[in-house]
Amino acid sequence: MADLDQTIEDTAKNPKAVAVDGTRVDAQSVDDLIKADQHLAGKDAVRNSARRGLRFNKLVPPGSSS
Repeated sequence: MADLDQTIEDTAKNPKAVAVDGTRVDAQSVDDLIKADQHLAGKDAVRNSARRGLRFNKLVPPGSSS
Protein backbone atom coordinates (compact mmCIF):
# COMPACT_ATOMS: atom_id res chain seq x y z
CA MET A 1 0.00 0.00 0.00
CA ALA A 2 2.92 2.35 0.51
CA ASP A 3 3.56 2.31 -3.24
CA LEU A 4 0.01 3.49 -3.91
CA ASP A 5 0.32 6.27 -1.32
CA GLN A 6 3.62 7.37 -2.83
CA THR A 7 2.13 7.28 -6.34
CA ILE A 8 -0.80 9.46 -5.29
CA GLU A 9 1.53 11.89 -3.53
CA ASP A 10 3.92 12.09 -6.51
CA THR A 11 1.04 12.60 -8.93
CA ALA A 12 -0.33 15.44 -6.82
CA LYS A 13 3.08 17.14 -6.70
CA ASN A 14 3.75 16.93 -10.44
CA PRO A 15 2.06 19.07 -13.09
CA LYS A 16 -0.97 17.73 -14.95
CA ALA A 17 0.35 18.48 -18.46
CA VAL A 18 3.57 19.88 -19.94
CA ALA A 19 4.26 21.13 -23.47
CA VAL A 20 7.93 21.73 -24.29
CA ASP A 21 7.98 23.84 -27.48
CA GLY A 22 5.17 26.15 -26.47
CA THR A 23 6.42 26.13 -22.84
CA ARG A 24 2.93 25.46 -21.51
CA VAL A 25 2.53 23.88 -18.06
CA ASP A 26 -0.85 22.98 -16.56
CA ALA A 27 -0.84 22.54 -12.79
CA GLN A 28 -3.04 20.11 -10.89
CA SER A 29 -6.37 21.62 -9.93
CA VAL A 30 -6.80 22.75 -6.35
CA ASP A 31 -9.81 20.46 -5.97
CA ASP A 32 -7.74 17.42 -7.00
CA LEU A 33 -4.95 18.39 -4.58
CA ILE A 34 -7.43 18.76 -1.73
CA LYS A 35 -9.03 15.39 -2.51
CA ALA A 36 -5.62 13.69 -2.64
CA ASP A 37 -4.62 15.28 0.67
CA GLN A 38 -7.88 14.22 2.34
CA HIS A 39 -7.51 10.69 1.00
CA LEU A 40 -3.96 10.32 2.30
CA ALA A 41 -4.83 11.94 5.65
CA GLY A 42 -7.81 9.61 6.07
CA LYS A 43 -5.71 6.53 5.34
CA ASP A 44 -3.05 7.73 7.77
CA ALA A 45 -5.65 8.40 10.48
CA VAL A 46 -7.13 4.92 10.13
CA ARG A 47 -3.69 3.34 10.19
CA ASN A 48 -2.74 5.19 13.40
CA SER A 49 -6.10 4.77 15.12
CA ALA A 50 -6.26 2.58 18.20
CA ARG A 51 -9.99 1.93 17.73
CA ARG A 52 -11.29 0.54 14.50
CA GLY A 53 -14.77 -0.52 13.60
CA LEU A 54 -17.70 -0.58 15.96
CA ARG A 55 -17.63 -0.63 19.71
CA PHE A 56 -20.54 -2.11 21.65
CA ASN A 57 -21.24 -1.20 25.27
CA LYS A 58 -23.97 -2.42 27.58
CA LEU A 59 -25.73 0.53 29.15
CA VAL A 60 -27.14 0.02 32.61
CA PRO A 61 -29.33 2.83 33.93
CA PRO A 62 -28.59 3.96 37.46
CA GLY A 63 -30.85 2.52 40.17
CA SER A 64 -31.49 -0.73 38.35
CA SER A 65 -30.27 -3.96 39.79
CA SER A 66 -28.46 -6.18 37.39
